[in-house]
Amino acid sequence: MTGRLLGIARHARPRGPMETADRVSVTLDGGIEGDHRGKRKPGGTGRRQVTVITRADWDAAMADLAGPQLDWWVRRANLLIDGVDLPQQTGARLHFAGGVILEITGECDPCSRMDEIAPGLKTALAPDWRGGVTARVLADGDLAIGDEVRIEHP
Repeated sequence: MTGRLLGIARHARPRGPMETADRVSVTLDGGIEGDHRGKRKPGGTGRRQVTVITRADWDAAMADLAGPQLDWWVRRANLLIDGVDLPQQTGARLHFAGGVILEITGECDPCSRMDEIAPGLKTALAPDWRGGVTARVLADGDLAIGDEVRIEHP
């Protein structure tokens, strides 16, 4: 089963504004080009280099949220994909058409910052890994909107 990359977002500093992009480079040591979280610290594992959320999970959260519909990137995730379910297990891999391979390292738990963005957003993102996954970069490459993505289970 394959899906598509629908969105790319990054932020240059903690709590900084999100910036969307049509294409980016991704590296083992830097994560998504221009995103502060992707840089591996010396001796670090890079466990949270990239965050990924699905359109279906975002849409479900928006359906649960009473209020205006929000753009997906307010979640502060890096990638929005569609057409596949993210595995709720560490070690699964996401293979993108541009050569990038990401390994899922865990659930991206929604934090209190989500309720600063919209009251109730943290709760709407909490069930069933709806807030997405964290991942580390296993292979460099480029990402572009529309790229195919496929899941490899461990």
